[in-house]
Parts: sequence; structure tokens; C-alpha cells
Amino acid sequence: MTDPLHNEFEPGSIEARDLAHILHPTTNLADLHEDGPTVHTHAKGVYLWDNHGKQYIEGMAGLWCTALGYGEEELIKAATEQFRKLSYSQLFAGKTHEPSVLLAEKLKEMVPFDAGRVYFGVSGSDANDTQVKLMWYYHNLIGRPERKKIISRHGAFHGVTVAAGSLTGLPPFHRHFDLPIPNILHTDSPFYYREAREGETEDEFTTRLANSLNDLIEAEGPETIAAFIAEPVLGAGGVIVPPDSYHAKIQEVLRRHRIFYIDDEVICGFGRTGNPFGAQTFDIQPTTMSIAKALSSAYLPISAAIIPEFMYEPFIEASREIGMFGHGFTYTGHPVCAALALRNLELMEERDVFGHAARMGEIFQARLHSYEDHPLVGNVRGVGLIGAIEMVADRDSKAKFPAAAAVGPYCLKRCLDHGLILRNLGDAMAFCPPLIIDDKELDELFGKFDRALAETLEYVNGL
Repeated sequence: MTDPLHNEFEPGSIEARDLAHILHPTTNLADLHEDGPTVHTHAKGVYLWDNHGKQYIEGMAGLWCTALGYGEEELIKAATEQFRKLSYSQLFAGKTHEPSVLLAEKLKEMVPFDAGRVYFGVSGSDANDTQVKLMWYYHNLIGRPERKKIISRHGAFHGVTVAAGSLTGLPPFHRHFDLPIPNILHTDSPFYYREAREGETEDEFTTRLANSLNDLIEAEGPETIAAFIAEPVLGAGGVIVPPDSYHAKIQEVLRRHRIFYIDDEVICGFGRTGNPFGAQTFDIQPTTMSIAKALSSAYLPISAAIIPEFMYEPFIEASREIGMFGHGFTYTGHPVCAALALRNLELMEERDVFGHAARMGEIFQARLHSYEDHPLVGNVRGVGLIGAIEMVADRDSKAKFPAAAAVGPYCLKRCLDHGLILRNLGDAMAFCPPLIIDDKELDELFGKFDRALAETLEYVNGL
């Protein structure tokens, strides 16, 4: 029997050592041991290089996160200076430091809702995990302990920790992990292309989804629902841009039942959708907000759960009874992460990154939608500098390719061969370039994709 961990890499190579020692996240481990890992060695601007000297243009901003691209000297300088000044300090037991205070102040100025307090973490997963705990905590403290349930959506991605992974509505993140946990519910995905009924208009579709949400709430009991959580655009679930009327109708249902709205801006926040926040693009009025990724342009790990003051006030009285607010991470408000994130936000303002991204977004969307008539393409969707092209076996029926054909993975490999980093979400190719990308670099990006898509068409025709 063939050893499943056997590989052809030179013993002692970084590839062989990786395969011997690392458990890779969100990876097909069987394919990994067949093909081996790609080793990135350095990066600058919107480009990366591997250990064979091959150059790639970054079409995914890392994992939707490297907003300012790679090798930004101002961010390196901010982190270096803070390392020398104060390399670590906790926020436990009433201690504080200037970087976290300044960053919290900056975020409260920026976010488009009445923010009261900022709780720092290190990832989008822990920000959303914190949101769940704070919803439970708050409702317990105000005498509504029955309000425990959080409603998410099928196709959503909110993280991979136990609570955030439960909020995620994608089967591979639940299977064999005993998720979701109790009190997590899922309602319909706003994926019009795939979920609309025959002949159903977008307005009819969104009305049906709002009614479905209302039915779920009434069946569960409105008094048992604490919050609804949503990404303005569903990212890892396929870059799903809801129809225009969706968010307004959903919010009306939530207001009617006095249910809080958790706005997950982990991917959409800080310019990705053409505005500073996805909430502004889609006219969402959130109760709370989760942010991460572009908060530091991924130079260091940092996230935040931002809540209104009215939620914070009962926490003070509870501390008199319990003795503390019993939630916190070792790296909450890490001073180096906070200082770098603050400088990242300052650079975005100084360089008008949001304005630049909005202008590039218009070019990006025009190029993206130019593939609508391609024989492989069933659906093109996007907003700002994020989008997806979904490949189908039949454009008229929207029929998917059989999983065994692995059309999305094939297209991804062709992209990599041509020096383009994208991500396949099934047979949908996701695009999310750094916000600093310019028009010439967009030309290069789509030129490489043109060649990869042409080769994928040849592959499909040969099936």
C-alpha cells in the first residue's frame, strides 16, 4: 500500500519538512500530500515570489486582508518603534497603554454607528466568538436570560472557533466537529443566482427571505432570539452580493422583533466594498460590529468587537457582584499590533486609499463583468474591489460541473501557472486584490486570468 504521506520532494527541503510537521488550515490535506505546498519567500506591493523565483500578482489580498499590499515601510517602522518602546503590555486588571487607547478612539470615529466600547482580539473568529458571549452576557444581566439564540445564514463564514464556527454556515466547517452548538440557527442565503425560484424577481426573492426569517423567529419565539449576524457580502461562501432590497427587508424584520444586528465587517471593512464599511454600501444600521483583516492590512494579528454603550453599562454593575468582567485574551490590545493598526488607518486616510479603491473598483467591476458572455461563465458578481466568476456546465440551466471534474481547482492551477493568485470557492473564482492595486496592475491581473480561463475551457471541452 502506498504511504499517504509519501512525497517526491528532496529530503530536507522546506516542502518535505512542511509535509512532515505542519497541520495546514482550510486545506485539502490529501491533495497537499500529492502536490506539496507552495513556498512563498518574499513580497512587495501587489506581488509575491516563491522559492523558485516565480513572481505572482496578488489577486486575493492574502486571505482578503492585505489592503495596503506587502512591504509597506511605514507599517514596518510603526511596529519597530513600538517594539522598542513597549513590546508587550496587558489590558487585564485595569492596566492600559497609549496605542490601544488611540486605536479605540480612532475606530469609534470611523465606524458608522453609535459605538461605545472596543474589545480587541487577534482574529475575526475570536471577534465573532466574543460577540456571541457578549450577547449572552448582556441579556443575562438585563434579566432576559431566555434570549440566547443567534441567527446566522447558510453559506456564511464567521470563523472557525467553536461559537464562530457554529455561526459559519458551510458544511465542511461543521462535519465531524460536532458543530453547530445549541442556540445557533441558520436562515436562507441571499444568493439570488442559486436560490431564487423559477421566474422569481429579486424583489420577490428578498421578500420571501424576509418572510422566511420572520417565520423562523416566530417559530423559535422572538423572546428567545438575541441577535442576527451577517456579512454585508458573504465572502468565503462564494462572494455572494445580496440583491439591493435584501438588507432593508431583513432589518425591518429584526426591528419588529427587537433583535440585535451583529455586522461582520471582517472582510468588507476598510474600503473593500467601495465605502469605508460594507454597512455604508448596503445601508445597514448595526447594533455591534466585528472587524479584523484590513484593520492592520494583516501585518500583525488584531481584531475588534465593537459594542454600543448601552450594552457596556450593565457590565460595570455585574463586576461589583462577580468581581470582574470574566472575558479576556493574553494578547487583547497588544501594543505593537495596536500601534501598527493605528498607523495603517492613518495611512489609509493620508493616501485616500478608500477613494482610490472606489475608483479602481469601477474598473475592476467593468473587467469582471466583461466575462458574462463567456461560454464557461454562469454568473458574475461583485461590488467594489471584491468579486467572483462562477463557472458552470450549462449556462441556461445553471447546471454545475460534477465534483470529480474539479473545474475550479483546475482553473486555480492554471492561474498559478501564469503567476496569478486567486482562490476557488468550488467552481467560483474569487477576486479580492489589495486596495492599492492600480489600473495597469488590474490589466495584468485580468490578462493572466484570460489565459487561465481559456485553458480551462479547453480542459472542459475535453471532458
